[in-house]
Amino acid sequence: MDIQLPPSVALILNTLTCNNYKAYIVGGCVRDSLLGKSPKDWDITTSALPHQIMKLFNKTIPTGLKHGTVTVVINNEHFEVTTFRIESTYSDNRHPDQVFFTSNIEEDLSRRDFTINAMAYNKSESLVDIFHGQKDLNTKIIRCVGNPSERFNEDALRMIRAIRFSTQLSFHLDEATTSSIILNNSLIKNISMERIRDELCKILMCSEPSIGIRLLQHTGLLKYILPELNKCVGFQQHNPHHHLDVFEHTMLVLDTTPEDLIIRLAALFHDVAKPKCFTMDENGNGHFYMHEVESSIDAEKILKRLRFDNNTIKRVCILIKEHMQGNNSLKTSSIKRLIARVGTENLNSLFELKIADIKAHMPPHTFDIVYDLREKAAKIISEQQPLNIKDLAIDGTDLINIGIPKGKTIGIILNNLLDAVIENPHLNNRSILLNQALNTYSEIKKD
Repeated sequence: MDIQLPPSVALILNTLTCNNYKAYIVGGCVRDSLLGKSPKDWDITTSALPHQIMKLFNKTIPTGLKHGTVTVVINNEHFEVTTFRIESTYSDNRHPDQVFFTSNIEEDLSRRDFTINAMAYNKSESLVDIFHGQKDLNTKIIRCVGNPSERFNEDALRMIRAIRFSTQLSFHLDEATTSSIILNNSLIKNISMERIRDELCKILMCSEPSIGIRLLQHTGLLKYILPELNKCVGFQQHNPHHHLDVFEHTMLVLDTTPEDLIIRLAALFHDVAKPKCFTMDENGNGHFYMHEVESSIDAEKILKRLRFDNNTIKRVCILIKEHMQGNNSLKTSSIKRLIARVGTENLNSLFELKIADIKAHMPPHTFDIVYDLREKAAKIISEQQPLNIKDLAIDGTDLINIGIPKGKTIGIILNNLLDAVIENPHLNNRSILLNQALNTYSEIKKD
């Protein structure tokens, strides 16, 4: 077996070996190489202690000395080199209470999460695979190293990581691993929202993300991570336009969207408030009035809880709140207002979400309304028709200069003018708008 190593990685291994230390590439880079993929990162493990590593290379960064990690810089590339180590108990299900260095690669591999991540390699010894990770790669199995409950009690995030690897690689969780996640799922409460968020995002960016979300639900993790979404499981819609329950509908929408995190987050939460918006009419038909607004509100709470950045939260919530707009033909002025609310930078994402949503409805599917909306919106944008106050031929300073006092009145008048211009773009003329502004101000003073 021969893994092609980048020159810088080979140099680090050779330097360590020539100085009588053991050294291997380890973990994900070995796994990906065996799968025929190009590794994103090359992690190196060695018997050398951190201070010994730092003596051997011209440029190093002491990134995690307590845990034995030194970053070696070769030709402006950064490589993490970590001393073989074993770990003590994990009191918090997140971090080892103590780390001990060892000279034994087998002991180091035994502390790792899954067999497919517990392989090491160098040119002289070839593959070190004491937990049969290569066999599990070949049979497409995600299996814990040793006792699954011990691994999950060490770091409860490993339960989501198991599901993430299963989703990314299209592998199966082995029975013992699945059973252990179900047994230990409450431990996920000890994990930071940031770490959970990062794994969730990786699941959402897989080619078929519903696999991972379904596994989260099956193993009981979803009720701790996304209890709002968990309430959608099995919630029947009792609606002639829907043949799936809310959760199954959401999974189909999710799988049909492009691999864009903003759109996928919007797809995941676009109907999350449906259970609490449900009503049934006298004919037995279910309705979810204003569910898009309530789902947007719930999504904002969820995304904040998961520590997403403000820009992501804003964009996702816009898509959710507007995903029902344009389901019926809109007049031109309404399309302009939609563009202004959504933002031109988010329009295509909205159309992609709407198309995916239609595909998850009861067949037959027609996309004519969305295509028509997209075409009309593109025309409005290409013609640079006024959509916002900043597009008006006048601004607040102009209103002050003609005698309108500073304050709320300026904003009220500008918004009234914008409404008029959206209905009739020909009114966007400086003299016309100034005259209209004075008329509006006169009306306001009368009131």
